[in-house]
Amino acid sequence: MQTDQWSTIEAAFPEDNVVSSRVMVTTTIQSVANACSSSNGYVHKMRRLGNKHSEQLFIKKACPTKYSGYTRPESKEVLKKCDGQPLALVTMGQFLRKNGWPTGPNCEDVCRDLRRHLEQDDTLERMRRVLMHSFSSLPGHGPKACLLYFGMFPSDHPIKRKRLLRRWLAEGFVEAQPSSSENFNTLIDRNIIEPISICNDDQVKTCKTYGMMREFILLMSTSQDFITLLSGNKVERKYVRRLSLHHHSATSGSSLDMDLSLVRSLMVFGEAGKTILSFPKYQLLRVLDLEQCTDLEDDHLKDICNLFLLKYLSLGETVTSLPKEIEKLKLLETLDLRRTKVKILPIEVLLLLCLLHLFGKFQLSDKVKITSDIQKFFLTEQSNLETFAGFVTDGCQGFPQIMNYMTNLRKLKIWLERSERSTNFTDVVNAVQKFIHDDKEESNDPRSLSLHFDDGTENILNSLKAPCYLRSLKLKGTLLELPQFVISMRGLRELCLSSTKLTAGLLAALANLKDLQHLKLIADVLEDFIIEDQALPGLLHLCFVLQRATLPTIEEGALPYLISLKLICKDLVGLADIKINRLTCLKEISLDHRVALETRETWEKAAKEHPNRPKVLLVNAADESESEAADCSVASMPAVSEAKETSPTSEVAVQEYDIQMKVNQGPPAAPEKQKNCAVQPSSKDELNSTFSNIGFPEVARGLTELSIAQNGNVSSYTY
Repeated sequence: MQTDQWSTIEAAFPEDNVVSSRVMVTTTIQSVANACSSSNGYVHKMRRLGNKHSEQLFIKKACPTKYSGYTRPESKEVLKKCDGQPLALVTMGQFLRKNGWPTGPNCEDVCRDLRRHLEQDDTLERMRRVLMHSFSSLPGHGPKACLLYFGMFPSDHPIKRKRLLRRWLAEGFVEAQPSSSENFNTLIDRNIIEPISICNDDQVKTCKTYGMMREFILLMSTSQDFITLLSGNKVERKYVRRLSLHHHSATSGSSLDMDLSLVRSLMVFGEAGKTILSFPKYQLLRVLDLEQCTDLEDDHLKDICNLFLLKYLSLGETVTSLPKEIEKLKLLETLDLRRTKVKILPIEVLLLLCLLHLFGKFQLSDKVKITSDIQKFFLTEQSNLETFAGFVTDGCQGFPQIMNYMTNLRKLKIWLERSERSTNFTDVVNAVQKFIHDDKEESNDPRSLSLHFDDGTENILNSLKAPCYLRSLKLKGTLLELPQFVISMRGLRELCLSSTKLTAGLLAALANLKDLQHLKLIADVLEDFIIEDQALPGLLHLCFVLQRATLPTIEEGALPYLISLKLICKDLVGLADIKINRLTCLKEISLDHRVALETRETWEKAAKEHPNRPKVLLVNAADESESEAADCSVASMPAVSEAKETSPTSEVAVQEYDIQMKVNQGPPAAPEKQKNCAVQPSSKDELNSTFSNIGFPEVARGLTELSIAQNGNVSSYTY
């Protein structure tokens, strides 16, 4: 169903609010679910089965009754492939049963040849048909090509959204950044790929493909010669367009009978071998990802610099320096050096006209002088660089002078480090002032600035003056007060402050930031302060990452629209005097995964008593405190685990990635017409009926017989 179809159907339903009626719509498309739900309707995102119930359902379908006492072989691999999806568990169970399990083939052998079985075996026809529908229903060639590209990555490998979009652009799947984002959002909206973590602006940060969908993607991409996988000394194609080497791949040169001249995209995870790293063989290479290649050497880079069509280049930790010959990569758009040991950046990199994104932590050589020729180049040839993250400066000649010519910059990251030759940071101040300057046109471009400063360099913050504009700002260093330019900044939505200690005066000044939507405070300790009535009226997300649990007092009427509260402190005790009932819009609470069980239970109890019944999540503190290294400008959220509502000490925590829609905890009791999407059943009979009506009678019977409908919470399959 599409949203326009629902608009046509909706007109047929009665408008009289006196009539107590409900319409339940089940769909795999999130946007359709949102459209079908009325303003006070109920959208429920169905969960997958946990480990325990997955195994129970699989064993029920796979193991004949006469073998109930038989010592069953290990089924971990097949359960991992099914990934908690009932349809996959049922069909795989039936397939193994047909092949004589548990005395027949073991699960490891079956999973090794799963693509072949998925393509040929009649028992898996139903699941194959469902997966094929998800693929064939994608609108146009672009989204299909983008989906097949996921086969380049190893199983369970977290895939960063922004890096993926840049690869799609370099490959030519899409022609512009908005189109790549649109294709990505389509795959997320249809639940074809799975979000792992999100940024503060609710954009997906990392994602992955789930078990059976990944096998289907590999089947489609390899059968259509879209990608070629090198794994286990097995070469599946002679002529390859996109080549991916995963761990334990074939590295013996004599065993590879492939023509590499037509390869457009190469990714290596692990050791590549001499044959693969013989770059003169590649003639059409556009995307080269060697970030996790373990045998790449500096000597290989001169050959890489002869790949004239290259648009995307990512290098790993075995690289220590870049040659000047990199100037020959005239079409290069993305250069990612974050994992390398490159400390000195050749000036030739900044003279690449097509370069849009530059990542790493480096400085210019002392030998480099901003000559008249370089100045002439920047005056006559406009730099297209949009992302410069980032450079190290001690205030001397170098990057700050060149920055003045980079008029297209949108994301900037700077490390300020005082050295013996440091005199002043005037050039840095001027460059940053020009970057944050708010022109009369009042632009709303997504400008982002990250400043990391040593002791003794923080005074430059007071040299920055209004008028200024930023969408996102991150300051890391010793902060005694909130700089005036921050208080007067227009359009600031995201702010991250990281300091050993954050003072009461600084924290009180934050109340003046009326446009702020996302605030993250990282410190060993916070001084006592009060978030007063009407303070931070636009704040949606608030995150504290602390060594000591010194949290503020939140008055009645403060943070009126806050929906997410993160308290990342392992020593948090109880509610720490935070009264969450005052936060009327709260939908999500995140705690350090190391907090005591008693504290966790206290928060879960408080959440159940809150009118919104917000989710209580456990997050990794390391991911939160180090998120400044990520692509997201202010904060990122790692994969989180949520305890089942029935018991805070339940055996298996449910993994939930609820990105597009914040799920309400229950439907309203109003007697008016309701339009509900995938409503959670309130009894086993309703549970059975729900799954039977959407075409999963075996799943319905299995779920009912296993009695895993607990408190109206259903673990189920969204394909």
